[in-house]
Amino acid sequence: MRTRPLKVALLGCGVVGSEVARIMTTHADDLAARIGAPVELAGVAVRRPSRVREGIDPALVTTDATALVKRGDLDVVVEVIGGIEPARTLITTAFEHGASVVSANKALLAQDGAALHAAADEHGRDLYYEAAVAGAIPLIRPLRESLAGDKVNRVLGIVNGTTNFILDKMDSTGAGYQEALDEATALGYAEADPTADVEAFDAAAKAAILAGIAFHTRVRLDDVYREGMTEVTSADFASAREMGCTIKLLAICERAADGASVTARVHPAMIPLSHPLASVRGAYNAVFVESDAAGQLMFYGPGAGGAPTASAVLGDLVAVCRNRLSGATGPGESAYAALPVSPMGDVVTRYHISLDVADKPGVLAQVATVFAEHGVSIDTVRQQGRLDGSGEASLVVVTHRASDASLTGTVEALRKLDTVRGVASIMRVEGE
Repeated sequence: MRTRPLKVALLGCGVVGSEVARIMTTHADDLAARIGAPVELAGVAVRRPSRVREGIDPALVTTDATALVKRGDLDVVVEVIGGIEPARTLITTAFEHGASVVSANKALLAQDGAALHAAADEHGRDLYYEAAVAGAIPLIRPLRESLAGDKVNRVLGIVNGTTNFILDKMDSTGAGYQEALDEATALGYAEADPTADVEAFDAAAKAAILAGIAFHTRVRLDDVYREGMTEVTSADFASAREMGCTIKLLAICERAADGASVTARVHPAMIPLSHPLASVRGAYNAVFVESDAAGQLMFYGPGAGGAPTASAVLGDLVAVCRNRLSGATGPGESAYAALPVSPMGDVVTRYHISLDVADKPGVLAQVATVFAEHGVSIDTVRQQGRLDGSGEASLVVVTHRASDASLTGTVEALRKLDTVRGVASIMRVEGE
């Protein structure tokens, strides 16, 4: 074993960073044995230096992150501060001064992953980011390495624990959205401002990363269709149960049937109770991968939290340190396929549409005619009158597979019918 330690700098020492530092200290001997050399925490960049950080030598703490990454003697920089800047500049500066980088920064990787990979390649350094997508779940490495010889056709997953907790509570207890969100906040699953989670910005960034790796194509955050889950109601869950389904916020990355393009999207969807993802409860994550040779694979586990995310960071750290010792680098960006990313309008799936209509003869025929005129085939339809004397009824239509564009045109035409009082909800049906 080499006795000279590999030097590691830590950018950020919050929930994840403090766990990384703790594990590096408490498991130092094991890490050294696995790597082939000791690992030394050489510096910790923070915003609030006065805060007590148990187990970390105060002499290592600095507020000057730029000076830290410019030291020139670092082997690895671990970035867990998040956001776009200053993280982007600090990472590229670390490459320029000889360090490889381990990051958990999904937003930055989804927006500028190509540029970061190019900078790593230019300086002959590693960029690893297992922790950026699904916490402790090994997912990036299996897609990038274990399935490197296979053709991945679809990645379907629950990649945000906060939204899964909320939807699971709505399903299992009958709670409304706000009530379930309040419980998630009280338990620490949701931030004080939950926008990034419930409006699916977090999941969309993860979908961009997954699609890029799975399809060897550069997919940026702007390429991902995003729809939050704040409009999901108890009535939607009731409709889902009648179909033998539940509702999940899904990240879906697909290769077109002809292989000529890909799509990436995040939105709520009904999914059959028979599908493995339907049983994922609480704040857990799970990702379902479909490929030519391996078939169907499922990755499941805690997708967030200090210790689980730190586990993924440390796994990358071990891999990068081994590469440093051998004078090699691991897999970089693979974007050779350069497939176009199709817009959401081209996506084909099933739909569940709930309409408020006049309760009188001929309404169903009018609605069916509109669907037929737009080339959308109906699978099932259910109409139920109301007992409140309003003279209205609920009409639920489930389609066969149709494009998003054709369904959008259908709904616009339905809204123009005098007998249609309103569109109560539209939800995609996935996981067939």
